[in-house]
Amino acid sequence: MSNNCIFCRIIGNEISSVTLYEDDDFKVIMDISPASKGHAVLIPKKHVANIFEMDEETASKVFVVAAKVAKAIKEQLRCDGLNILQNNGEAAGQTVFHFHIHLIPRFNNDSIQITWAHDSYEQGEAETIAAAIRYRLERV
Repeated sequence: MSNNCIFCRIIGNEISSVTLYEDDDFKVIMDISPASKGHAVLIPKKHVANIFEMDEETASKVFVVAAKVAKAIKEQLRCDGLNILQNNGEAAGQTVFHFHIHLIPRFNNDSIQITWAHDSYEQGEAETIAAAIRYRLERV
């Protein structure tokens, strides 16, 4: 736990929140500035800044919880879809440096926009990048 981390303070009940789900490893709360009604945030209780610091045990459990909560949101709100959004590092849009996943209910014709400009690869560039990443994966 980190004293200056808002999510650690929420987990420690120093800051109130509306809790959807909680177990020994995770807490899922309603986002206080939701993109849509039902927008929830899944937070590991163990403080890690981002996915790069996350241990394998926590990583193996996080999407089990995300799927469970996503299904409950879809059933209850009857949303047409759901975004799962997770940012790592300031360049990726992370503003709270405690790993977390947003579960955002989506409805046909809502006003939420999660977009990016499409890029492309030069001839052979995707293969070169993939080979370099596979090389790193073999050493992890």
